[in-house]
Parts: sequence; structure tokens; C-alpha cells
Amino acid sequence: MSRAEQPSVLIVEDEPAQREVLAYNLTAEGFDVSQAENGEEALLLVNEAQPDVIVLDWMLPNVSGIEVCRRLKSNAKTRGVPIIMLSARAEEVDRVRGLETGADDYVVKPYSVVELMARVRSQLRRSRPASVGERLEYADIVLDSETHKVTRGEHPLKLGPTEFRLLSAFMEKPGRVWSREQLLDRVWGRDIYVDTRTVDVHIGRLRKVLCEHGGDDPVRTVRGAGYALG
Repeated sequence: MSRAEQPSVLIVEDEPAQREVLAYNLTAEGFDVSQAENGEEALLLVNEAQPDVIVLDWMLPNVSGIEVCRRLKSNAKTRGVPIIMLSARAEEVDRVRGLETGADDYVVKPYSVVELMARVRSQLRRSRPASVGERLEYADIVLDSETHKVTRGEHPLKLGPTEFRLLSAFMEKPGRVWSREQLLDRVWGRDIYVDTRTVDVHIGRLRKVLCEHGGDDPVRTVRGAGYALG
């Protein structure tokens, strides 16, 4: 799996030992892992490149995990990113507070790493279903990420790997407007330099294949913003 296809997880934890254990296990599971040791760093990293899932410790220096969660969930651009809150607070009132702040899941320390991996995968099914082998459907288009097959109506479509990843991103979030830079990060990867005009070329190829047996072009150009499905 290329870096561009790897689902990404941001670990926000101020305890170096715990952070490294999580990073090691998530990397071994095939995730693209980034790390932050405090709330300010976490907010900066999310602003630079949105992860698919955030594992967030409650007790952080300066800006607490609860405050980081509140800020991310109150921002329209980041509110859809699943957050798993880690906390030594086991009381029901604390769990409720974490969930009411916007956390999508709440895990009490000490926790089982195996269980946490399962919870990350569960949240990933919501944010990037194609990355966990889910079958995606939009109108008459069906994408099976496990078999790497795409059909439109009764017709199988032959997509190149880049066009397949583009379509996966679009079908995971129909209606979302993706900028060229966001598509570069998702499809090509953050460590690879590709000119934004390359996105336009591959969008053109994707459109051609999607419409080769007829039907309307499902990919919409949003002037000055990017592209969207539907």
C-alpha cells in the first residue's frame, strides 16, 4: 500500500512512552502515523493536513484534550474527523463530558492496545470506508476497494491506480468539495511533489472513463475551489 493510500492517524499524547507504543502498533497495522505532544502542536498539524482519525489524550499541557476536541468539532472544516479520547478519568460524568464535547469514542486508561486498534478501525469505516475494504456506491457507480473493481450500470470500468484513488476519495464523501491541494495529499501523498495541474489531467481521465458508456458526468468542477462528486 502506498503512502497516499494509507489511512492516517494523529496521536496526541504528552507521555513519550505511551505515544511511541501507539505509533509503533498503528504503523505496524499499516497506518500513516503523525504525532503531537501537546494541544497547540495538534491543532497546527490538523490545520496542515487533516488525519482520518485522531487519538487524543485528555490531560495535555496548556491546551487540554477537551479544548482541542471542542475547537476541532466547532470548526466546519474539521468537525467530521473522528476523535477517540483517551483518559484516566473513568467516572461516568467524565465520559459524558468527553462525548458531549464532540469525541466520537472514549477509552479509559489503562487500555488494551488491541482494543484501541479495533476502535481506530471502527472510526475509520466512517471517515475512509474504502481504506478498510468497504464497497462504495453512488448513483449507478459501484466501487469495490477489496477487488479493485468499478462498475457503472452494467459496465465494468478500467481505471488506472491514480484514477481509482481519486474516485475512492470522491465516493467516500459525495458532495464534498476537494481542493487540488487536498486531492494531492490524499491521492499522491504529502511527501511527493506533484504540480496541481496534474490533478486536472487525472480528473479528465477519470471523467472520460466514467462516461465512456454514456451517462452524465458525475464529477463537478467548483470554480475557484476544486472538484466534487455530484
